Amino acid sequence: MSEPTLTVYAPKEKGNGGAVVVFPGGGFQVLAIDLEGTEVCDWLNGLGLTCVLVKYRVPSLPYDWQCGCYPDLYAESTLALQDAQRAIRLVRSHAVEWSIDPRKVGVIGFSAGGYLVAETSTKFKQRLYTPVDEADNQSARPDFALAIYPGRLASNDDALNPLIPVSEDTSPTFLLQAQDDHTDGVNQSLVYYMALRKAGVPAEMHIYPEGGHAFGLRPSPFAITKWPRLAEDWLRGRGVIRDIGN
Repeated sequence: MSEPTLTVYAPKEKGNGGAVVVFPGGGFQVLAIDLEGTEVCDWLNGLGLTCVLVKYRVPSLPYDWQCGCYPDLYAESTLALQDAQRAIRLVRSHAVEWSIDPRKVGVIGFSAGGYLVAETSTKFKQRLYTPVDEADNQSARPDFALAIYPGRLASNDDALNPLIPVSEDTSPTFLLQAQDDHTDGVNQSLVYYMALRKAGVPAEMHIYPEGGHAFGLRPSPFAITKWPRLAEDWLRGRGVIRDIGN
């Protein structure tokens, strides 16, 4: 995937005015475009939200996450983060055209995409590319963020990745992970949550004993499979979605 793209999925019925930019996972090597992309957009559209699916560039330099030793833990996902920032700005620039409230533009990401969620939520003041057009005058800060089984947020000794500069301006965040996630590890969400809490950022975290990694929204025998309802309640509590007509 050498050329980034974004695809807009509008709700079939009257929308809430909110928009969610979706970052699929795939270890910055590939993109799980259905499991953590189009299927997520179907769910978000059902909530009355506009979904913007981002195909960010992969492999994303300087990562080579095929190495089990993770030599690039503290390397910035340069290409992918450029694409993520640009996508958020483009969404805001098309707010009127797409019937979106520019104050209700959030992000959701899975696994590697969850790391992009944290990066966009903390590094929105850092411009990583030369402005292209008027859209780049828009803010790249997500109004809300959902990180689902995120990776690379914590080191093995439970220290926050220094490339994720959490501050009081970091986006309000919903976190979800399984304790038996042996791909990224439950400490990713735990460490990030504690950093958010320390900074005074509104955050909600759900940890389940079973579920593994890369489950998306597909049904499973584990209780974690009901997580979309928790996310819906959180989004409703943030004022992002509401019952149409209210």
